[in-house]
Order: sequence, then structure tokens, then C-alpha cells
Amino acid sequence: MRHTISVLVENKSGVLARIATLFAARGYNIDSLAVGETDDPSISRMTIVVRGDEKILEQVEKQLNKLIDVIKLNDFINTKHVERDLVLIKIKADKNTRNEILQIADIFRAKIIDVSTTTAIMEMTGDEEKIQALINMLKPFGIKEIVRTGIIAMARGA
Repeated sequence: MRHTISVLVENKSGVLARIATLFAARGYNIDSLAVGETDDPSISRMTIVVRGDEKILEQVEKQLNKLIDVIKLNDFINTKHVERDLVLIKIKADKNTRNEILQIADIFRAKIIDVSTTTAIMEMTGDEEKIQALINMLKPFGIKEIVRTGIIAMARGA
């Protein structure tokens, strides 16, 4: 089962390594990891996406809560929330394919942020399914490079 976990932590060195080690020690691969400062510079939010057995993941969460640097942990599995991922895609784009690529970008509400004589770079924000759909549409043109931020998430409402 897929879990999106939000962890508020003290913003200091070594915290990320300790948290990643907890997952690795249990044999969990982290599918996505995004970390950034919150409105309080002394606190960072980590958004971790992991797939696995709920029982073992519950143990990992309990161990995370015991770490002194962890302020608050929230598994969004049973919480209504919003998720987003940002992707940059560099694609082959010559004068023959550029218009079709622009149309695809428009359909997906992606932005072209750089153009050269042989390539274009577009950015798009959305959920994983939407980003994967865009990637699938662009594959026939020749994707040269992809970079993604990883999932970020926030609970809905109060």
C-alpha cells in the first residue's frame, strides 16, 4: 500500500540521514522524498512516499516519533489531502515537431520554459498520474532528460 507521510523536523544537519536510515533498516525503498524549510526557519517538512505493509510501516512511524528531532508525523493514508509533483522535461523539438509539442503542453497546462533549435524544456505541476500521462505523450518525440521534485503534500481543510 502507498503511504504519503509528512514529518515536521528540527532544521539541522543529520536529521534527513537518520530518518532515511530508519526506512532502509526496515528494507523500505523511499519512492519520493521532498524536504524544505517551513514558514519557521528552524523547522523543515519532509514529505516521504513509501509503499509497504501497514504493520511494518506502523513500527517505522513509532520509531520516527521517538527521534528527538521529529516534531510531528502525519500519514495521509486516511486523511484528505492534496499532492503535487513538479517535473522538468527536456524533449527533442525541431521546426517540424515544435507545434505539436506546444499543443500537448497546452492540453496538460504545462509551460515551455526554454527553447533551442533542437530541444524544448517544459515544466508541469500535478499529481503523479497527470505527469506520467504527459511523459507518455512526449516519449514518441524523444525525451532527452527528466527531473522531478518528488511529491509534496498538505492536508485539506483546518
